[in-house]
Amino acid sequence: MRTFLLILLSTFLIIAKAEAQPKHEIRATWLTTLGGMDWPRNKATNASSILKQQQELCAILDQLKEANFNTVMLQTRLRGDLIYPSQIETFPEALTGRTGRNPGYDPLAFAIEECHKRGMELHAWIVTIPAGNNRQVKLLGKHSIVRKNRKICKQHQGAWYLDPGHPETADYLASIVREIVTRYDVDGIHFDYIRYPENARRFPDKDTHRKYGKGKDLKQWRRDNITAIARRLYNEVKQAKPWVKVSSSPVGKFKDTSRYSSLGWNAYETVYQDAQGWLKEGIHDALFPMMYFKDNHFYPFALDWKENDHGRWVVPGLGIYFLSPRERDWPLDEVSRQLFFTRQTGLAGHAFFRNRFLLDNVKGIFDELKHEFYTAPALVPPMTWQDSIAPTAPASPVYEASEDGSIKLSWSASKDNDDLPVVYHLYASSTYPVNTENANHLFATSLRDTTLTVKASEGKRYYAVTASDRYGNESVPLTLNTAPPMAIPLLNQGNKLVLPTLSDVQEVLICNAIGETVSQVKYHPEISLELLPEGFYLVYALKKDGEKKLIGTILK
Repeated sequence: MRTFLLILLSTFLIIAKAEAQPKHEIRATWLTTLGGMDWPRNKATNASSILKQQQELCAILDQLKEANFNTVMLQTRLRGDLIYPSQIETFPEALTGRTGRNPGYDPLAFAIEECHKRGMELHAWIVTIPAGNNRQVKLLGKHSIVRKNRKICKQHQGAWYLDPGHPETADYLASIVREIVTRYDVDGIHFDYIRYPENARRFPDKDTHRKYGKGKDLKQWRRDNITAIARRLYNEVKQAKPWVKVSSSPVGKFKDTSRYSSLGWNAYETVYQDAQGWLKEGIHDALFPMMYFKDNHFYPFALDWKENDHGRWVVPGLGIYFLSPRERDWPLDEVSRQLFFTRQTGLAGHAFFRNRFLLDNVKGIFDELKHEFYTAPALVPPMTWQDSIAPTAPASPVYEASEDGSIKLSWSASKDNDDLPVVYHLYASSTYPVNTENANHLFATSLRDTTLTVKASEGKRYYAVTASDRYGNESVPLTLNTAPPMAIPLLNQGNKLVLPTLSDVQEVLICNAIGETVSQVKYHPEISLELLPEGFYLVYALKKDGEKKLIGTILK
């Protein structure tokens, strides 16, 4: 059975690489700041080292942009400390080499700005329940939550944790979330470790259970505690900025399925995360389950997440660190099969742990993404359950070609129904009009200005632009330049449509002057027009991959 599955997935993988890229797909990476594991390697202690730390981050983001990533989950809360100047917790050791030392700039604000420059989203990744091991708590000193509010903390297996059963825990975490969302232009808040710790059955919360349990079974009470925290934090975010996405990274197996056992390690029963229930209740926009497994420990559970997504996003977290010979020494095909399977299953994208393994190109994973799976940009899907009204289309197109081969494109600003800022997506194609449904035509995404200068390219002659609101709703396109009249041939001879020989074409579309389809027929070199009313029409070839290409006009 396993051999058959691998052969089947390998066959599908070959086909997948030839398929068109999806227009909407979350492509995310976890950027770990704890211990500088992914960033920063350079400590900020003076002006020059601050610059080096910033340049290091920019180089990381440039690489991610090169491979068409669109989401960065930056570890913002580590273990009871924060990477920005906070009124609640102090700076981590990772930034400067000394806990509590100000790095001389605001790393979170800097990262947001640099991500947005590159058309990428930044989600503030918050390690939720852990408060640090004994060493970390000691270094934090008076700034540690263990010192500031000991009653909401528990020591368990040599480390400190917030007690999910204490009512003040949710209040404390909400204060951090409120501070981030109100002060920073983050695109998302991402919760990690929003659960009970490993070996949770021994977690020392019997006193809290007696005081606040209200007679509930311990396991269900714990599960309800985590859900109550998730609900409180979701509402905290949405009350401040409803467009900010709320997500978390639960354990990769939700619970035993009808197909396979989780073998005693799952979110629901082991660490008390009712993550699928959060999607059903609508107190999460997305889940990034940590699916750091392979074979039957991956595929059946990926299907389970998809079957229970309740119309929200599930983005499997892929454990690419297992590619390392120092870890499990997985072959690259193991990850490639997972990439394909999740895309074909209809899951919302992929996330990678950790970023350093990605950018170090372990086993060629970065090259695989750049040249095979992520060959074109992709947009983050629209959050339609929050808002589904698109902004107005851009207007007043300007196309100015210069002798040096550059082209200046501009348009007037769009307007959103919520009066929030919009971003713009530029499409480019060798054919006119530009098909904005084809991801391969995405040229630049999430632009914040209404002017862009590009270099002329033989393969990119025609341009169109759309506007997207903070929820990802996209406007109708504005054509920035049109094809010369002589470039569009007249195809009919009276009542007979004469078509050139076209490969990979399945159907022919005949549309009126405003783009409405009036006829759709199978491709044939000659097509009768007797039933077509008099008028002007555009003729398109519909290719097997779904691409729509203008091939000429009809005047009848």
